[in-house]
Amino acid sequence: MSQQPRAAERVPVEERLFSLVLALVATESGLTKDAILATVQGYRQRYVNGGDNASLERQFERDKDDIRELGIPLESLTPPGDEGNSQHIRYRIPKGEYDLPADVTFTAEEITLLGLAATVWREGTLSSESQRALMKLRSLGVDAVDPVIGYAPRLRTREAAFEPLRTAMERHTVVTFPYLKPGDSAARVRTVAPLAIVQHSGRWHLYAIDVDIDERRTFLLSRMVQAPRVTGRTFEPPEAEGSFSDKALRNLDELWERSTATVRVTPDSHAAATLTRQHGAEELEAGLLRLHFTDINILADELASFGPEAEALTPPSLRAAVVQRLTRARTAHGPTDQHTGESS
Repeated sequence: MSQQPRAAERVPVEERLFSLVLALVATESGLTKDAILATVQGYRQRYVNGGDNASLERQFERDKDDIRELGIPLESLTPPGDEGNSQHIRYRIPKGEYDLPADVTFTAEEITLLGLAATVWREGTLSSESQRALMKLRSLGVDAVDPVIGYAPRLRTREAAFEPLRTAMERHTVVTFPYLKPGDSAARVRTVAPLAIVQHSGRWHLYAIDVDIDERRTFLLSRMVQAPRVTGRTFEPPEAEGSFSDKALRNLDELWERSTATVRVTPDSHAAATLTRQHGAEELEAGLLRLHFTDINILADELASFGPEAEALTPPSLRAAVVQRLTRARTAHGPTDQHTGESS
């Protein structure tokens, strides 16, 4: 008989990602997906032993991508003879690749400050939830390394818009916010009924009904110029099959799947190392990648940041966006003639 799911506890995404990193750092041999879902804070609350955990597995796949985008070296290990069986894949974060480089040194003053920070960190590193997770891993026969104090992954903080939107969503209150889309000269005030806040590809999105046109839209929280303002209006959420969060993530997944770009990268460069680790990246030939994306402007920003190490080939709109950014950067920071003040 399968175990009946308990009422899910609200676990912040930062806590879930940190707990996942903590568990994967703490084991040398790695953890299977089932062990992770059954023991790690943020998953175990919704895990159904012997039941349907499809949505939870999709969440884990997205979390893996987010962790890798943060620069954390998450490895997938397939036992010999089990190729193609995803249930037997083991995941780990190799300690050696997560340590500081050997050539990084600190002054005596810096070491003192780091020691003080570590003292504060040590008090909260192993929460009661983390301790219980390590104990449960050991009960499953996993050789968890202890202590794991000192590992502080760089998790993205939420945008300022997050909390006001979550409150409005829980109270079914209409909100307004100025929203600046790429290419617009000024922000436009949007009035929406918030339905769900989701994280996709490492970024927060609001799934909402745009009240002015009575259509559902997805908004990037990072493009909200100011924190949302709560109005005095309330709304009745529309009936839906499944959760609005799942619907929003399905829409983003579909957009990601059909949006592809080809990019040429310099072999053995930072751009090559970073872009080849992205979820869904495919190497078509040496130095030529196919990437998926959900927002062309975000991808253009990323590619432009690599300078000559990455060249956008298709689609043409992406190439034009990257050229525009590089041209703007050259104009802003290019050399000027000291006498005329004009670009040389």
